[in-house]
Amino acid sequence: MSRARNHSAATLAEARTPSRESAEMDRLYRKITLRLMPLLFLCYLFAFLDRINIGYAKLEMSSDLGFSEAVYGLGAGIFFFSYLLFEVPSNMLLERIGARLTMLRILVLWGITSAATMFVTTATQFYIARFLLGVFEGGFFPGIILYLTYWFPSARRGLVTGMFMFAVPIAGIIGGPISGMIMSSMDGAAGMRGWQWMFLIEGLPSVLLGLVCYFYMADKPAKATWLSAAEKERVMTALAEDKDGRQESVHGKAGQFRKAVTDGRVWIIASIYFSAACANYAFTFWLPTMIKALGVDSLAQIGWYSAIPYVFAGLGVLGISWSSDRFRERRWHVAGSLIAAAIALSLTTFTTDSLFVSMVLLCFAGFFEFGAAIIFWAIPPTYLSKEAAPVGIALVSSIGVIGGFVSPTLLGFIKSHTGSLDYGIYAVAGIMVIGGLITLLALPSKALKVGN
Repeated sequence: MSRARNHSAATLAEARTPSRESAEMDRLYRKITLRLMPLLFLCYLFAFLDRINIGYAKLEMSSDLGFSEAVYGLGAGIFFFSYLLFEVPSNMLLERIGARLTMLRILVLWGITSAATMFVTTATQFYIARFLLGVFEGGFFPGIILYLTYWFPSARRGLVTGMFMFAVPIAGIIGGPISGMIMSSMDGAAGMRGWQWMFLIEGLPSVLLGLVCYFYMADKPAKATWLSAAEKERVMTALAEDKDGRQESVHGKAGQFRKAVTDGRVWIIASIYFSAACANYAFTFWLPTMIKALGVDSLAQIGWYSAIPYVFAGLGVLGISWSSDRFRERRWHVAGSLIAAAIALSLTTFTTDSLFVSMVLLCFAGFFEFGAAIIFWAIPPTYLSKEAAPVGIALVSSIGVIGGFVSPTLLGFIKSHTGSLDYGIYAVAGIMVIGGLITLLALPSKALKVGN
């Protein structure tokens, strides 16, 4: 009888082993998440804030310096031209020198450049400042997307990607009120305009964050002093066992780059990201102007009203990321969100006489378009091979981010020549619908199967 009881107990213990192992892995990844994600979140928050605060500066800067809508649109968009040129080289350098040195270089240089925009006085200087900001920031986003693949297997990556990119709507939520407050309260202090103070105050924290990254981050799990030897082994085993739905890739950087350029999958997912980027940056760079056109004149009030759609954008990031991981599905989450956001954005052109209805539609558009852009980034690491990921992720981002150049420039050109944003909004909405259809028709669901 005793032997039978012992056998039953052993059998029960063995049955519980998988659940205990799962619980241990959950605890381990909570530890890793709590260590890495707050810092990465904060860095991306200031990256996005330094990128988009030009939208608030425009409300004073354009009249102070005599910039037309077309000049502003080109300046806002030229950031992405240089950004895309330096994404791939930066990711390749990250693989060579590690994430710590890469983030130190990126954050310090972009922080200095963003703050120095306060000294701009001509359109040429404005273009140069925005170009340099793109040069220095170019490797940050694709570098972090690659960095997450060093730590998290595919089934856990959708949520942490969403957590990282949740900084985008948070930057919008706090960026509007803070920028509006700085511009209205510090205007004239020390003989400087409010927009000059805004660039200075919002740019310098990135320099400090670069130093924090260098001393706080670990390049890979094997170098993390805050993980035990057993924890390091568990993480590396989980990554090695993660199939990720990938195919074998050629070896060598040159081979990776050639294969990425000639791989139709890269162009398909890049076109989807292009549509999402067009939507996000049209929304981001022109939201303050759109709200001002609804009859809101105070800089402080524009800042507060601008924060409201970003609250819903944040909810979209969390909700759509959670849903995508919960149902282990990417295609319909991206495509449906892009199309829904396109409809809402188009409808805003018919509601300019109602601030309330326009704000509701902007909130709806923000929810879906930011959710689509965030969960999209769970697709490239799954769709591309491990060896090609460093180049492939950066190349997708480089090609797709052209949308960040196209939509602000297009909207500025159209507004300068017609006095209205309506046709520009229709063009951007059309691009979003096309991106949604490509997602459904060109991405095979089997290739995007999410692992356990």
